[in-house]
Amino acid sequence: QVQFVESGGGLVQPGGSLTLSCATSGIIVSDYNMGWHRQAPGKKREWVATITRDNGTNYTDSVKGRFIISRDNAKNTVYLQMNSLKLEDTAVYFCNEPLGLAFTWGQGTQVTVSS
Repeated sequence: QVQFVESGGGLVQPGGSLTLSCATSGIIVSDYNMGWHRQAPGKKREWVATITRDNGTNYTDSVKGRFIISRDNAKNTVYLQMNSLKLEDTAVYFCNEPLGLAFTWGQGTQVTVSS
C-alpha cells in the first residue's frame, strides 16, 4: 500500500552539496510527520532528520546547520538538501516516518562522499 522511492544520490566531493528526493504513494504526506534515515556500511540505520505535519524540523547533531529537510505536500514528496558534505555522511539514505516503525522501508539511495 505505502511505497517510498528515494532518488538523487551519487558521488560528491567533501564540501559539496546534493539534494535527495522521496516520492511516496499510498499516503498523504501532509497527514504524517516524515523523516530521513541513513545506514553506513557496517553500522545500524540511524535517524537523520524530521519534518512535522506543521513543518517543524529537527536534526541529528552531526548534520545540524548543513542539512535541510522539506516537503511538497502537493507532490507527496519529501526532500533532503545536504550541504558541506563530509566523508562520514557516506551512507544509503532512506525516507520514512521519523521512528521508522509504521511503514516498509524503500530501497534507499546511495550517497558517497569521497576526495
